[in-house]
Amino acid sequence: MNNFVRKYALMFIFSGSLAKIQLDPGCAVDIPGFCYSYSFAPNPDFTQMFPSQAEILQYLSIVAKRYRVDQHFRGGVEWIGATWQEDTHTWIVTLKDIQQGRVFTQECQVLISAVGGLVNPQETSIAGAERFRGEIIHTARWKSSIDLKNKHVAVIGNGASASQVIPAIIGETSSVTQFMRSPHHIVEASNHQISLEWRSLFRRIPIFLYLIRLFLFLYMEVTWFLFQNNRLAKIGRNSVENSSRKNSMRLTADPIAEIKSKSIVTCSGEEVYADVILLATGFALTHYDVDLRGRNGKTRKEHWNEYGHKATYKSVAMHGFPNFFYILGPNSGRLHTSTIQIIERRRQRGAHGDANYQTHPPPPSLFSGS
Repeated sequence: MNNFVRKYALMFIFSGSLAKIQLDPGCAVDIPGFCYSYSFAPNPDFTQMFPSQAEILQYLSIVAKRYRVDQHFRGGVEWIGATWQEDTHTWIVTLKDIQQGRVFTQECQVLISAVGGLVNPQETSIAGAERFRGEIIHTARWKSSIDLKNKHVAVIGNGASASQVIPAIIGETSSVTQFMRSPHHIVEASNHQISLEWRSLFRRIPIFLYLIRLFLFLYMEVTWFLFQNNRLAKIGRNSVENSSRKNSMRLTADPIAEIKSKSIVTCSGEEVYADVILLATGFALTHYDVDLRGRNGKTRKEHWNEYGHKATYKSVAMHGFPNFFYILGPNSGRLHTSTIQIIERRRQRGAHGDANYQTHPPPPSLFSGS
């Protein structure tokens, strides 16, 4: 990559990710750590089957430094937009320095979007939220200073974030009331610890890591097939279900009508006292809203409206947006496997475009279209 950077102007657009921003207690992956790693850099040092956010972030940081990738990045900059210049066959990218507030532009010949989807939290629109005298915290904007000891906590949401945060806080709170919009299935998630002896073996004989990784990928593929065909009837238990059995934990599907200064009122008229409200409401998928304009000033929204859906070439490139690539583009996500694997595969696909660009430099573009 270094030779390419020296020869042509290449820009990666990044944004916050779940691993970097969401620091709430219990934040972890739901994919085995053996698979949540790059194929060229397996990690023998994960201490548990489903590593925590801290372990995943540490692993990614080590890999970035090992391959000196971090030397090519500049942080603290927000992507505002980008426009394709037909006369120069380049992108003019508008950026903002977060600390100084200064807006500036930069020109590049290849633009790669590495923006993740789990970035901007889905804020609450419940009436009366502004009147609440306690703290309202989204799990994606966790405050390390928050004290939940002996507090009455209300958790709004019933998805992955709630499934992680409730077991982590239930032991220190006075009570937890979870407000559920709709029920979902809970499958078994026994987080086995990986002993020091096994980790030492993985370091000495790396082939074991690759074999375990292969087995787990095959297992997840088969499991997903059975799930899709309604052949998985047995639903296991995990710490969320165990938490719900405690006297201090209560789960309700009674819809919320409003929030008062010290309580939450449901549609049935019940008033639930709360010191703290935790929003486990997920993320607003706004990562495609940035103003990106391709040929003839066409935006992504206009481009996709013509097709009737978020059309891309294998989730990596778009017609009319030359030399622009996605790392996590539309329809690239998978529910049953590792996001890191998806990133690696998409980057390999985009690398073919980079190689073609090196062989055929400007003015021709990768996807010239008509």
